Amino acid sequence: MALRDLDGALGQAMIYAVQGGKGLRAFLAIESAALFGIERTAAAPAGAAIEALHAYSLVHDDLPCMDDDDLRRGKPTVHRQWDEATAVLTGDALQALAFNLVLKTVCPAEARVTLALGLSEAAGVRGMVGGQAMDIAAESAALPLDLDQITALQAGKTGALITWSAEAGAIMAQQDPAPLRRYGDCLGLAFQIADDVLDVEGDADAMGKAVGKDDARGKATFVGHLGLDGAKRRAEALVQEACDSLSLYGDAAGNLREAARFVISRRN
Repeated sequence: MALRDLDGALGQAMIYAVQGGKGLRAFLAIESAALFGIERTAAAPAGAAIEALHAYSLVHDDLPCMDDDDLRRGKPTVHRQWDEATAVLTGDALQALAFNLVLKTVCPAEARVTLALGLSEAAGVRGMVGGQAMDIAAESAALPLDLDQITALQAGKTGALITWSAEAGAIMAQQDPAPLRRYGDCLGLAFQIADDVLDVEGDADAMGKAVGKDDARGKATFVGHLGLDGAKRRAEALVQEACDSLSLYGDAAGNLREAARFVISRRN
């Protein structure tokens, strides 16, 4: 089933929610698969799955009960374009679609099960949702989070899906995912630090969403602990570590190294 085949407000909202964005997570899944000779068409369902799941998380994050955002990717958020009930159902449907898609990845059945299990863990209480819960709780906590706690929070909220994407190719090929897992762990933290930096010095038009909200809401961020320059240095070190973890793959990992460098040079 393709999204374009869906009728009605829910189907249109699902299409709307997945449009735009960088497609980084899908790129990582497809490029990691290419390291092991897996064709793009075979890996594409896993790439589509992670983008559907990521889009669901954004739709729900934008809701008034969460981050209460009016813009996402330069256009009204789903609950503004439609309504809150449609946004909740859109996120629910995209999450279900993600697991439908990942189980259509062209690889051995055991690998498909491993991908689906890993995605459920990356998306759930030990990953993205758990990190989001920690983030919400931190806003009203008596004591601010320290740097280790922020790192743990963001490793779940942002990093877990990025790590899953990075190691997906090795899992499809039933090879050791450890080097790509390390790459994904470093990349996920670098990505979040870059987001924290952009929230301070980014342009709202280029970002396609509001900036300066972290400070306004008193959120604990890498920039708050390390300062702008310190945060940028930390992100650069993480990118170098991510690239170093790919040494096993030689020149074949060139696109993944470029993706790591892009993460901290992007303007949105």
